[in-house]
Amino acid sequence: MTELTIDLDAITAIDVHVHVESDGHGCLSLDQELMDASAAHFRSSDNRTPTVEFLADRYREHAMAAVVFTVDATTNLGHPGISSVEVCDRAARHPDVLVPFGSVDPLQGAAAVDLARRLVREHGARGFKFHPSLQGFSPDDQAFYPLWEAIEELGVPALFHTGQNGIGAGLPGGRGIKLRYSNPILLDDVAADFPALQVILAHPSVPWQAEAISMATHKANVHIDLSGWSPRYFPPELVRAAGGMLRHKVLFGSDYPLISPERWIADVQQLDLRPEVLPGILKDNAARLLGLG
Repeated sequence: MTELTIDLDAITAIDVHVHVESDGHGCLSLDQELMDASAAHFRSSDNRTPTVEFLADRYREHAMAAVVFTVDATTNLGHPGISSVEVCDRAARHPDVLVPFGSVDPLQGAAAVDLARRLVREHGARGFKFHPSLQGFSPDDQAFYPLWEAIEELGVPALFHTGQNGIGAGLPGGRGIKLRYSNPILLDDVAADFPALQVILAHPSVPWQAEAISMATHKANVHIDLSGWSPRYFPPELVRAAGGMLRHKVLFGSDYPLISPERWIADVQQLDLRPEVLPGILKDNAARLLGLG
């Protein structure tokens, strides 16, 4: 496994939520209809299909590190995803700035478990990204417990999309993507039954923000990443928790390319947060969780 060489003193932030959307030779993470709908929903003007190499250059230029991943929703979407093996192997060429996370398709059962183990042991994955709505599964279903058990044994965190979903937004039936799978309370059983598994709830979990805050308050192994929304639109209860009782458990994430990290950081500085809270949110909490430095 390639050792990360991130110099924490040289970077200003760790963005824990960055999407690889293209493998650079024709494969995109989503089909064109979903890609176009999400771009319209987020009104993103940045590069909508970044590669690993593009992300390394971009984040290095801005003196930030980034957790990078794709989402393997092959079974549910009927669209072959980008290879997480390739994402991890290509990210390994940029250990000064990129932290690779893998993604496996939970609907593929034992094959997903085997791939998860290989991604960590052979390809340097430092965690996993899941999107229950996009991948079409309920994370509290015990059919998926062998996967959570394997990730717990591997000793790496699992990051789950929670709350509202911009993928499929505005399309008839949301293209069949079901929001209820992204209710964070479905992960409470997972966090309880696998106490050594570090669970990251991605995004403000609207309309279930109270559930996410309750879980992160109750369970030492539950954290919240603040990606996917400009901080100016954060629910007030999330701002209070991030600046208070959860100040050591919340993580900066942009959801790039849908939101730029520069915009996110500029907006968070306008919130009513004590200045001493920001270093933890922007860098220190993630460095500790990811075992950096």
